[in-house]
Amino acid sequence: MSSHIVGYPRIGPKRELKFALESFWEGKSSAEELKQVAADLRFSIWKQMAEVGIKYIPSNTFSYYDHVLDTTAMLGAVPPRYGWNGGEIGFDVYFSMARGNASVPAMEMTKWFDTNYHYIVPELGPDVKFSYASHKAVEEYKEAKALGLDTVPVLIGPLSYLLLSKPAKGVDKSFSLLSLVEKIVPIYKEVVAELKAAGATWIQFDEPSLVLDLEALQLQTFTNAYSELESSFSGVNILIETYFADVPIQTYKALTSLKNVAGFGFDLVRGTRTLNFLKSGFPSDKYLFAGVVDGRNIWANDLAASLCILQVLEGIVGKDKVVVSTSCSLLHTAVDLVNETKLDKEIKSWLAFAAQKVVEVNALARALVGQKDQAFFASNATSHVSRRSSPRVRNENVQRAVVALKDSDHRRATSVSARLAAQQKKLNLPILPTTTIGSFPQTIGLRKVRREYKAKKITEYDYVNAIKEEISKVVKLQEELGIDVLVHGEPEVSFYHDYEGKVCLGFNLLMGIKSKLVILICKSTLSMQRNDMVEYFGEQLSGFAFTVNGWVQSYGSRCVKPPIIYGDVSRPRAMTVFWSSTAQSMTRRPMKGMLTGPVTILNWSFVRNDQNRHETCYQIALAIRDEVEDLERAGINIIQIDEAALREGLPLRKSEQPFYLEWAIQSFRITNCGVKNTTQIHTHMCYSNFNDIINAIINMDADVITIENSRSDEKLLSVFHEGVKYEAGIGPGVYDIHSPRIPSTEELADRINKMLSVLDNRVLWINPDCGLKTRKYSEVEPALRNMVAAAKLIRTQLASSN
Repeated sequence: MSSHIVGYPRIGPKRELKFALESFWEGKSSAEELKQVAADLRFSIWKQMAEVGIKYIPSNTFSYYDHVLDTTAMLGAVPPRYGWNGGEIGFDVYFSMARGNASVPAMEMTKWFDTNYHYIVPELGPDVKFSYASHKAVEEYKEAKALGLDTVPVLIGPLSYLLLSKPAKGVDKSFSLLSLVEKIVPIYKEVVAELKAAGATWIQFDEPSLVLDLEALQLQTFTNAYSELESSFSGVNILIETYFADVPIQTYKALTSLKNVAGFGFDLVRGTRTLNFLKSGFPSDKYLFAGVVDGRNIWANDLAASLCILQVLEGIVGKDKVVVSTSCSLLHTAVDLVNETKLDKEIKSWLAFAAQKVVEVNALARALVGQKDQAFFASNATSHVSRRSSPRVRNENVQRAVVALKDSDHRRATSVSARLAAQQKKLNLPILPTTTIGSFPQTIGLRKVRREYKAKKITEYDYVNAIKEEISKVVKLQEELGIDVLVHGEPEVSFYHDYEGKVCLGFNLLMGIKSKLVILICKSTLSMQRNDMVEYFGEQLSGFAFTVNGWVQSYGSRCVKPPIIYGDVSRPRAMTVFWSSTAQSMTRRPMKGMLTGPVTILNWSFVRNDQNRHETCYQIALAIRDEVEDLERAGINIIQIDEAALREGLPLRKSEQPFYLEWAIQSFRITNCGVKNTTQIHTHMCYSNFNDIINAIINMDADVITIENSRSDEKLLSVFHEGVKYEAGIGPGVYDIHSPRIPSTEELADRINKMLSVLDNRVLWINPDCGLKTRKYSEVEPALRNMVAAAKLIRTQLASSN
């Protein structure tokens, strides 16, 4: 019986790693205390898998921040600005690369393939002096072995590491990063030798880049790297793991032709065509690690269907050569369903988190060798029948509304240049208008109010007034700083309602608004703070379910709690109108209404797998359209519809990308196609590579787009150097909010000037690169003050030059 797990969440079932990291960063705990928390987490993960019966248990999938950064440390590829002078890389250098420090910025961060996980981008060039500088993989293997557990150390393979990298600042764009393979392979050899000496019998090389449309040089680099490593593989079993999509046929042939490799891992959930490749030929002496349990979603596996696939595979590769596995690392799913004590019982029966997926893998492996747990399989079948037949899943009105969408492209009637002229006449903004992306710091006092309200220590009246006061503070601060377009900081509550002839307290309290949009009759109110930008909206839409501890790592200590879309989506009532109107009443300056777009809600949720993703996205778009139109009627003249996750949903294979962009862009346009010319539609995108989809972004037809640029050496601006014409407003992001570092006025002015070298001053906006909720006011206030000062300085310079 052979079972395998590609990787496992590292944050802990209740975010133990997050809290330990933040305590260490704030100086409240020592490095040794952090290391102890990490060791306890690793032991609990290994022990859990061993007790379930997993044969191939991974090690070195734990990370204090990011596994790509761990590989950078292993290879000693530290950028010179961090002052590393050799030796084993410690926390000071490691966390400076990840987060920056008082004197230097952090390394760039971007999305890990098409997931919501962010990795730290290696900065490489011809002058990098690679050296074996972190022995983490060996140390963790030895740690597990000392506990009586034989594990499979996991390394990011050399091809994927290089393809995930970027040229360091100052390195000529023509330099081939792949040429560095000759310099890093010797270090991989050292690592393999140490692991063998420590007793490792299997080593896993993760090569997710193999699912991409590789060029001939890239594929040849892969073949050459593993040919060079071949001699070091003697005496140990090597597994090359792929995931997230099909492996192209030419890559499949090159991969399965490698010598001295014992096994190959394939994603058979997203890689549906791979089964055909396997049928056409698979080496008889190799192991097939069959990823049939989905590592990227939370739905219970269809065990009967998976067992049929595994039996087919047995017939192809041999009875003893199939290893049951996850489709990818379980890093991308929540940790343990057992902690969800408040989740609806029927919906809970449809789900499996990481801990449950480990059990599913083992159950399938046992069934494959004739040890089928009949009761477990029967229970699984019952849950699938329940889900298919549940009336809560399907809404005929929503289905009909989506069908009706097919007769229009949902584009606004006038051009963006005409709209911008009408908007400027109404808003009267200066050139280089300043704004922020949405959220402001979540203070200790605000968190205390929320805790006290949740614990029923304060009344709803007190809670609502506290939120009003917080919004007022944020508005006054922005006015004092001189920001042109304001946000309300997103501390607010929203309400659910049961209709029964009584006016809700919250609505009476807030500014006495009498509009039909916001006066609702209800029996009781359940207040919620605006939390995650997706969860907040999901909590107010039908078809969504929510967890208490369903956290997933986004980057470092940052975790998100994706909603679960289990059924058809609709908007029962207004979600943000009340609070946006309240905030606008506190100022004469424009106040942005803040929404999350349909594609981001989709991509940042655990999405139902019983209908096409684009159908679900259209449903969400219709719900957001209702909210946009209500905001406009309430007098909100600027509405931001964030599409932070548009790029990450782009399929990895080029042949599948046009269809995704077609329905994703149309979904965004559906949300705002009916507003007036004078209503300005903003959108925001963060941390991805956008250059290759810039035309799709233009096709979104937003009036203003704010986009991450600060951590990536202004590489986004290169598309404008290359002649791409962009007529809408654009705010590339002048500073990185994910670092505590405060940029100076001069530094920000320099960045603005770089932007003006390729962008017209009539379309450029000045803003941070993302929301501010993860920062402290002691960091936010001086940074925003410097940002406004820089904008005013450049305005003066522009005026004097005319």
